[in-house]
Amino acid sequence: MSRRRQRVPLALLLPAGLGLLFLVLPLVGLLARAPWTSLPRRLAEPGVRTALRLSLETATAATVLCVVLGVPLAWLLARVEFPGRRLVRALVTVPLVLPPVVGGVALLLVFGRRGLLGSWLDATFGVTLPFTTAGVVLAEAFVAMPFLVIAVEGALRGADRRYEEAAATLGAGRWTTFTRVTLPLVAPGVAAGAVLCWARALGEFGATITFAGNYPGRTQTMPLAVYLALETDLQAAIVLSLILLTVSVAILAGLRDRWLGTT
Repeated sequence: MSRRRQRVPLALLLPAGLGLLFLVLPLVGLLARAPWTSLPRRLAEPGVRTALRLSLETATAATVLCVVLGVPLAWLLARVEFPGRRLVRALVTVPLVLPPVVGGVALLLVFGRRGLLGSWLDATFGVTLPFTTAGVVLAEAFVAMPFLVIAVEGALRGADRRYEEAAATLGAGRWTTFTRVTLPLVAPGVAAGAVLCWARALGEFGATITFAGNYPGRTQTMPLAVYLALETDLQAAIVLSLILLTVSVAILAGLRDRWLGTT
């Protein structure tokens, strides 16, 4: 039986088209103004390669940190009933709406050399986080973790709990059930959350520049390099932006399709 062709109301089609145009036009403008003839030379510049390498390394490290801490947190929110769970869930999502610069200030007040934990870390272990590569990872993880937690919590809530109950009936402990049953069930959700988390960490700017600064080779990631280049060399800023756009689209389209089987 053939499907009836559904007519789209003009009242919905027009704003939908304008919304798509609003999102696509800036990307088209970036591609149109890219200096394609000098692109290979600019990509070979040491500063570009260093910023790109640092961005990839810190975004990956931040994602690993988010997975290690965020998956158990998502499990706690999805599986355990406890007083204040709604408040905890709200606090987890605060970085989504918090201005990144405010997040950077908050990180300084906690992990700075005179911060709540930073002073103890400095006095006890000699560890200083602000204005270091580790500080970049911390800032990126702070703003990116909610994406992972939300994705994994949603996957846990949608998973069939009968498999976990069957494993418990057969004598499996909680840790065995979690690692052998629960995690494989929600693996697509963890993968989707990790991809979104990585992309968000890659593009982080405000918290990074506030907490870690903008030191080439140590804390200057690609977004910070774009900001610095925009003040002196527009063509260089466009090239750096084009790299970020390409990497982000490739990750979101390629890995997400591979892991989730979406089209």
